[in-house]
This record gives sequence, structure tokens and C-alpha cells, in this order.
Amino acid sequence: MTTASDWIAGSRPRTLPAAVPASTGVAAYVDEPIWWKAFGAMIVSLALQVGVNFANDYSDGVRGTDEDRVGPMRLVGSGAASPRSVKWAAFAAFGVAGVAGLFLAAATDWWLVAIGAVCIVAAWFYTGGKNPYGYLGLGEVMVFVFFGLVAVMGTAYVQTESLAGDALLPSFYAAVAIGALACAILVANNLRDIPSDREVGKRTLAVALGDERTRHLFAFLMLTAAVAVLGIALSTTWWALLGLVYAVPAASAVRIVVGERAGGPGLIPVLAKTGVAELLLGLGLFAGLLLG
Repeated sequence: MTTASDWIAGSRPRTLPAAVPASTGVAAYVDEPIWWKAFGAMIVSLALQVGVNFANDYSDGVRGTDEDRVGPMRLVGSGAASPRSVKWAAFAAFGVAGVAGLFLAAATDWWLVAIGAVCIVAAWFYTGGKNPYGYLGLGEVMVFVFFGLVAVMGTAYVQTESLAGDALLPSFYAAVAIGALACAILVANNLRDIPSDREVGKRTLAVALGDERTRHLFAFLMLTAAVAVLGIALSTTWWALLGLVYAVPAASAVRIVVGERAGGPGLIPVLAKTGVAELLLGLGLFAGLLLG
């Protein structure tokens, strides 16, 4: 029988997003944050992330690509939960995101419903369907778009109702920073899984690039986040440099990936460190832009 701890582990809380604090900081700097909208956006963001994690668990599990997985437990692949129950958990999470999104759209602009629908479709077809784009090396691109650009700029928009003027550059740079670290999580995950993914024909970007270049890509994404934080500081206030607190766990993660050249189980801590780095970056930007 699947336990609550199994479901929590299956939702992969270490990969949950930090887009809302960053974008709420932008709203605070430009005008005033609308806290109930920030909370609603947080529900949408978290529910979508949990939904895509469960959907990925289900789709990879029924394909058999998780049978020899090295990383954190997968519910279907490990046999801890039935494919049907995990699929319905994904649908439930998408439903929560949809309901919260409808409230935000009703209070902001109805065209946001279309954006939300695209997000859910993209989440399902990451590893779902006959030709999942996650198996075609496009996972990192879509993570950057949806958990970076759409999540951050969308949350900033629902609070400011405009991305023109003073909100445009800081929200874009914040989206790049968060998107880069979200991609880094996926890159580390796929770097670890290169041998097993190659064996089952799952052609991720890491499989296409190979071990060496994937490690360099991870370091590049970590550096990209720092450059983006500097861009925010130049376009708003130097207090935004508080976002660079992310560099503490990020430097440790880069050392493991590039310096120590860890592989297999040795890369599992990198996921946690990168997830913490993303959260710290979001919180640091929130605090800095609020102070500024």
C-alpha cells in the first residue's frame, strides 16, 4: 500500500519551483504586490510542477524506462503505486492548477486561460504520448520556457497587469535566472541517467551531448543565473544582488559535477543543491527588490 511519504517523495519536492518569490519581488519593486494573486500563482506553479512530476513518473514507468533508475524513487517504476493511481494523481494536480488559474484569469485577463491550457498540455507530453518531446532532447528548452519565462513573467503580469515599462527588464532577467536553474536540475538528472537512457532509447539532450559537454552545460547554466541577477540589479536596485546567495549551494553542485566528475548515485546530491540554489535565488531577489 502506497504511503503518504511515498507520494511526497514521488512528487519530488526538491524540484519544486521558486518562480513566485522572484516575480513577486518584481511586482513589489514596480508597484505593490497583490498578495492573494501571488498566493494563487504559487498554487498554480506548485500544482503544475507536481503534476508534471507525476505525469513523468507514470509515462516513464509504463514504458519501462525507470526499471533500472539510479536516482530518487519513482512510484510506478519501483512498484510502490499502480500506474492508474499515479496518472490520476497527475490529473488531480493539473485540476488544482486549472481551478486556481481560472480565479487568476477572472481577476486579470481571460487570455491567461489559454496559457494555462498550453502549460498543462506541455506538462503531459513531456514524456507522455507517442512522441514525447522529452525523448527528443527538447526537455531543457521547454523547462526554460514554462518554468522560467512563463512562470516568472506570468506571475509578475497577474500582479502588475502589465509587463511594459519598469517591469519588463527585471521580470525577463528574473525569468532567465530561474529558468536557467530549473534547466540545471534537469541537466543534472539527465547526466546521471545517460547510461540507462541510452540503453532504452531515451534521447535526452544529455544523451545527445555526451557526458563531458553535459557537465559544461550544467556549469554554464549556473553562471547564466549569476549574469541574469546582475542584469536585474542594473535595471532596478543593487539590493537585487542578494539573489547571488544562490551561489553557495550552486558552487558546491558545480564542484561535484565538473570538479569531482561524479556519476551515478554521486550526482543525486546535486539535484538537492540545485533545487536549494533556485529557491535561494528566488527568495534573495524577493528580499532585495522589496528592500529596494
